[in-house]
Amino acid sequence: MSVLKIGIVEDELVIARTISLILEELGYLPCGPAINYSEAFELLEQNKPDLLLLDIQLAGRKDGIDVAQKLNDTYPIPFIFLTANSDAETIDRAKKVKPHAYIVKPFTKEELYAAIEIAFSNFTSNQRDVKPSSAVSNPARSFVFVKESYVFRKVFFNELLFLESDANYVTLHLKPHKKIMVRSTIQDFAAQLDPTLFIRIHRRYSVNISLIDEIFPTEVALQGTKIPIGKSYREALFNALGLNES
Repeated sequence: MSVLKIGIVEDELVIARTISLILEELGYLPCGPAINYSEAFELLEQNKPDLLLLDIQLAGRKDGIDVAQKLNDTYPIPFIFLTANSDAETIDRAKKVKPHAYIVKPFTKEELYAAIEIAFSNFTSNQRDVKPSSAVSNPARSFVFVKESYVFRKVFFNELLFLESDANYVTLHLKPHKKIMVRSTIQDFAAQLDPTLFIRIHRRYSVNISLIDEIFPTEVALQGTKIPIGKSYREALFNALGLNES
């Protein structure tokens, strides 16, 4: 789940295959290709990519800019234009749909990698930037919206057991035994939650203290799952729970 899934919309199948192989070499999971407007949205529905590589010139009446316009209206995912066209008219049309990057063919593997990473990082950062403000405007909020593919799912705090960090991803452990992985640091994601409920107890874990069942010398238990307590976080946890170790 932690691998970035990238959709390819390209009507030249030889080029699409080359792009797919490059993506695999870079550690991504390619899906597609789609060769026209309608296939692009079939790809989105069926494969739910995290990012779309989008050729401007496509088979059929509608082109990649038409696809991008509908993406902006309907599917909140980042997209990168891959095109052989760098003329002023094409660039002016492309600017109106606000692509997250624009790569002129031919391109190198390094150029593609840099564009993907920067585009996705900026896209997710922009989403995080607007979330804390909504929490401030509604301090009694009891939920957070989490992006799964192109759908935003509401997660209530009382169903979220704990967060588990793995580099730039966070796994949300929900009851009963459900998981959602999001691309974020644990610090950034925790900033969206109720600080009176969710406490960092380890560099990799933040827990919902209202759902803790048992506290051991070096662990806490939540519905049968034991989470380690980091030494530097122990005092803050016990203070939040109103416990005295003496």
